[in-house]
Amino acid sequence: MDTQSLSYSHPRTSPYKVGVPLKQKFWKEFATSLKETFLSDDPLRPFKDQTVPRKFILGVQAVFPILEWGRNYNLSKFKGDLIAGLTIASLCIPQDIGYAKLANLAPQYGLYSSFVPPLVYALMGSSRDIAIGPVAVVSLLLGTLLRDEIDPVKNPFEYRRLAFTATFFAGITQAALGILRLGFLIDFLSHAAIVGFMGGAAITIALQQLKGFLGIKFFTKNTDIISVLQSVFSSARHGVSTLSLSLSLSLSLSSLCAWLQGKRNRKFFWVPAIAPLISVILSTFLVYITHADKKGVDIVKHIEKGINHPSVGDIYFTGDYLLKGVRIGIVAGMVALTEAVAIGRTFAAMKDYQIDGNKEMVALGAMNIAGSLTSCYVATGSFSRSAVNFMAGCQTAVSNIIMSVVVLLTLLFITPLFEYTPNAILSSIIISAVIGLIDFDAAILIWKIDKFDFVACMGAFFGVVFVSVEIGLLIAVSISFAKLLLQVTRPRTALLGKIPRTNVYRNIQQYPEATKVPGVLIIRVDSAIYFSNSNYIRERLLRWLTDEDEKLQSGGLPRIQFWSSKCHVSKYLPFTPMILLKHLIQLIDLITLPPAVTDIDTSGIHTLEELFKSLEKRHVQLILANPGPVVMHKLHASKFANLIGEDKIFLTVAEAIETCSPKFAEED
Repeated sequence: MDTQSLSYSHPRTSPYKVGVPLKQKFWKEFATSLKETFLSDDPLRPFKDQTVPRKFILGVQAVFPILEWGRNYNLSKFKGDLIAGLTIASLCIPQDIGYAKLANLAPQYGLYSSFVPPLVYALMGSSRDIAIGPVAVVSLLLGTLLRDEIDPVKNPFEYRRLAFTATFFAGITQAALGILRLGFLIDFLSHAAIVGFMGGAAITIALQQLKGFLGIKFFTKNTDIISVLQSVFSSARHGVSTLSLSLSLSLSLSSLCAWLQGKRNRKFFWVPAIAPLISVILSTFLVYITHADKKGVDIVKHIEKGINHPSVGDIYFTGDYLLKGVRIGIVAGMVALTEAVAIGRTFAAMKDYQIDGNKEMVALGAMNIAGSLTSCYVATGSFSRSAVNFMAGCQTAVSNIIMSVVVLLTLLFITPLFEYTPNAILSSIIISAVIGLIDFDAAILIWKIDKFDFVACMGAFFGVVFVSVEIGLLIAVSISFAKLLLQVTRPRTALLGKIPRTNVYRNIQQYPEATKVPGVLIIRVDSAIYFSNSNYIRERLLRWLTDEDEKLQSGGLPRIQFWSSKCHVSKYLPFTPMILLKHLIQLIDLITLPPAVTDIDTSGIHTLEELFKSLEKRHVQLILANPGPVVMHKLHASKFANLIGEDKIFLTVAEAIETCSPKFAEED
């Protein structure tokens, strides 16, 4: 009997067939897909059934969330924000001076970047806990990329202009991603790659600070570990500044004690937060009264007094440096955005509230655009400051406003006092700040969970440490994309068996007690079937069939006979052999959770047609179990459902087995 004329005598256990969704109009279907892709959170929901004035108010509040939560602001919240703002201000002032040096800019530009951007973010941001300002990784990345284009020593003015240009386009990039709702693009940089990149950047930053830590006069401009160590050892032959080394070691020891105290008792969280500022004050006073700057101790020297200067005219909008600024800005903006969104989501989860990722991107972009126009360089969320802000009991973004006011007062009145601050102290502060970016626990967990993720983590780490920051970032992105492509082009397939005393079919590797159905090969494809993986899926399914044939032949088993029952109106006949089958292939199984095959394209349909013809030549029947609505619609649109027959598409795997192999179902 030919397989095409196969008719099953055993009734279906379910009166239902696999449903075919109603055909939608093209534009409606396209609009639905577009909305689900870019407006999945339905941002226009609050505007429904509202009056025009109310819609206007809601629109303004959407752009400036402070107008919404500000109505419920009270004195109790202000007390928490005041303490948190003063605490993070004491931490950010010495850090900003040091981070500006990482970016090869004058110290005041670090302070500028903790004045204007936090104010803008407080108006537009949705996170209550994130603390805004310069950060070590972005400062190093920006400084490295800018220095490759312009020497900051020979051409400081042009270098500064390019920094403002890069900051402007970093803000444009961030705001554009939020407005166009393309925030999902930052998710392409996997968590494992970020852990490796941050760890490598922390090592690189710490090594760069050995110049100030040891008081070395001549130091390499390269950031790789080999060049840095060679520079350190060659300088050590000529001696290092003992005074600088003594100051650095004393601060490092005091910072360690403060950190241990804060970790031992959370009530003293403020101790490690204010320790850097106290160290700066004491070391500055010590250098001033002992004239240590004349005895070989490098100092900050002049810090310009006053608030930010307008820098609109300094941005390159034409010329050769325009494209360079755009390129650097996009890279720095994406890294800054990734860090800020990750920090915001972390603390939002800890306090059980939601942040709007796209609004965050717009807020971060707006603050960097405003910053570029007021002599700031790229600012973002700082993890160390945000953690202190959280532990200090911040309630809203007002803590950023408090910090900005303190920085403003510092710029107006206190900056001349930092003239005698030793660079060794700033180097120690930066080293203490970045060591926390090395997350050993996360790396160990990544190794335990996913070895490929660990490869991405280590690739990014070693790329930063042994080559450069930009190469490490490139490796991180490349490995993340490679993993994504590998998962898309090489999806997993599973051989299913029946769990005893149930009608449930599961992966036999996960459930060893699951029993294979004699004469039936049940395969699940854990992926959508697209042009990128359709050929692999077809070859993998045929290989499953070949492997099963070889197992039967090696075991000396006879050919498997398929039995079915046939019922007549006048009399009942015993089971009669209807057709000789080797295997029954079940390709699509959406009964399992989560659904395996969620979509299929024209290449996938073509592959199914080829698979059907190949199996037909082997006298093997192709059966489908519960395709999803999208898949079912395309199967009917392509006439493939007619090709294999409507009676070959079942609602469940159990129904397919009971219909096609009733003897096994009854025996089990």
